Amino acid sequence: TDLQSFLDIYYAGASVLLKEEDFHDMAWAYLTKAKAENILRTELFFDPQTHTERGVPFEVVITGLKRACDRAAVELGMSAELILCFLRHLSEEDALKTLDEALPYKDQFIGVGLDSSERGHPPEKFARVFAKCREAGLRLVAHAGEEGPPQYIIDALDVLHVERIDHGVRCVEDPDLVQRLAREGTALTVCPLSNIKLCVFDAMDQHNIKSLLDHGLKVTINSDDPAYFGGYLNQNFLETFAALDLDAQAAYTLARNSFEASFAPEADKARWIAQLDDTFERFAA
Repeated sequence: TDLQSFLDIYYAGASVLLKEEDFHDMAWAYLTKAKAENILRTELFFDPQTHTERGVPFEVVITGLKRACDRAAVELGMSAELILCFLRHLSEEDALKTLDEALPYKDQFIGVGLDSSERGHPPEKFARVFAKCREAGLRLVAHAGEEGPPQYIIDALDVLHVERIDHGVRCVEDPDLVQRLAREGTALTVCPLSNIKLCVFDAMDQHNIKSLLDHGLKVTINSDDPAYFGGYLNQNFLETFAALDLDAQAAYTLARNSFEASFAPEADKARWIAQLDDTFERFAA
C-alpha cells in the first residue's frame, strides 16, 4: 500500500542472495528479459547495504552483478552498467563505510544513488557521502519527490548535486521547480506502474506524466523492481499510453529522453538516437 510496506517484503526476499552466483543469476534473469524487450541500454540500481548488513561481503555482490553485465555486452549486445544506491533509512556513517568498501571496485560501477524510504530522511542527511562520491568522479542520482515533498528534489539538486532525479513526480506541486527542471533539462526517471502499486497515484489515468511532458520536462519511463510490481519496461509503456491516450510522438520523446539522460558515452548515445530516428521515421511513413 506504500513504499515502506513494499520495502519490508523486498528486504525479506533479498535474504536468499548469498553467493556471487546468486547475484549473477538474478542480474542475468533481468538482463535476458530486458533483451527480449529490445532494450539497448540499462542502468541497474543495487543496494549493497541490504546484503552487507547480513554478512555478505561487498566483493561478492559487485562481482556477481558486474559479471552478468559484462556477459550481457558479449552475449546479448546490450550495454548494462551498475549504480550503487545508499539506503536512506540507515545512517550517513553507514553509507560512508559502504563507500569505503566500494571505492576499490570503482571501475565496476558508474555512479551512486539514494533510495529506500524518503519519509524522515531528507537528501541533506547524505551531503558528506555524496561530496566524496563527486570527488571520486562518480555520476550522481537520487530518489526524490516520490513520497517526499518537492523540497527534497530541490535539496537533491542543490545539496547533493545530482544529475538526475529518480521519480520526481511531486515536482508539480512547486511551479518554480517545474520551470527550473525544464530550463536545466534535468531528467526525471518516472516509474508509472510502481507509482500505482505504491499508491503515489490511485490509478494510471490519474498519473501526471502527460502533464510533466506538456511542461517540457525531460521525462523517461522506467521499470522499478519489475518482478514485484508486475511490469517490465514495455508493460509500463503500454499501460501508461493506454490510460493517458499518449501518441507516437510521446513514445519517441520518452525513448529519446532515455538515451539523452543515460550515462552512456556520447558516441553510443548518438548511435542509439540515430537508430531510434530511423525506426520512428519508418513507423511514421
